Amino acid sequence: MNLADLNTIARAMVAPGKGILAADESSGTIKKRFDVIGVESTETSRRDYREMMFRSKEAMSQYISGVILYDETIWQNAADGTPLVKLIEQAGSIPGIKVDEGTQPLPNCPGELITVGLDKLAERLAKYYKQGARFAKWRAVIDIDSASGVPTHTAIMTNAHALARYAALCQQAQIVPIVEPEVLMDGAHDIDTCYNVTEWVLKETFQQLYFQRVALEGMILKPNMAIAGKKSAKKAGVEEVAEKTVKLLKSCVPSAVPGIAFLSGGQSDEEATAHLDAMNKIGGLTSGLPWGLTFSYGRALQAAPQKAWSGKADNIAAGQAAFTHRAKMNSLASKGEWTTALESKKAA
Repeated sequence: MNLADLNTIARAMVAPGKGILAADESSGTIKKRFDVIGVESTETSRRDYREMMFRSKEAMSQYISGVILYDETIWQNAADGTPLVKLIEQAGSIPGIKVDEGTQPLPNCPGELITVGLDKLAERLAKYYKQGARFAKWRAVIDIDSASGVPTHTAIMTNAHALARYAALCQQAQIVPIVEPEVLMDGAHDIDTCYNVTEWVLKETFQQLYFQRVALEGMILKPNMAIAGKKSAKKAGVEEVAEKTVKLLKSCVPSAVPGIAFLSGGQSDEEATAHLDAMNKIGGLTSGLPWGLTFSYGRALQAAPQKAWSGKADNIAAGQAAFTHRAKMNSLASKGEWTTALESKKAA
């Protein structure tokens, strides 16, 4: 492992004003999103959609530091034969790859899941590195259901252990691991419950990373924000989400970690941007935090361009404009410079 090189890549992934595009939707997930816009999900339509984004010159060169790809995508070529990985590199962005293989029910823990994919991961990582991937992603999901005693220590510990083993394998393969322990916002819990569970999850995750001898300087953390569940009767305001999330990270994340790239977790486009902006206004790098706070959004970056594109070649420019607008808004938020007035200036 060359830690200096891993650290250089990790820092580039969270460079000021830039964030990560999560374009790693599984075939099943992207089908659901294409169904909404009336587009048949085929290998070609998925390629065309992602090529549209990767050829968005302003967005990719100015606001996007890296792209998380799905296995299908990393091997695909653009319509003109150029490998999609090369399009990303030519834009000055870093190709990455989702390496987990989804979730399965966790034995003896009703309603809880374990992320799988460690078997033969070392061999897969070597192939992905050869194809151009320089970072990877593994997502663990932790649900909250206080009435049924979820999450359990079993689920938190088992998923943290898997994340740590994945991260160690990545660094061995000279690939920067994005460590993503996601506490889901699907439930009826309030923000304080989310805070407490996320604190538990993050502390266990860093404990397991230590046990697996993962070099923190060569990884990126992709956490959820402290936020109330979608079904909660008690919603938290933007400032409360920002203040509690920053407090949470300060208590859990070692300063050796180069940066934090948040997942959007089901928030609306503007919500995810507003929360990120508020956090950077109170606690970004310029306010004394040891790591930058940026974005690694999927749907919150892509919903608008998907709708604008709608599978039509004539709409490529509109789709790219929508993507560029969202990327720019989140770039501003990562510096604490976003405003609702700027948001209202829709893509031209």
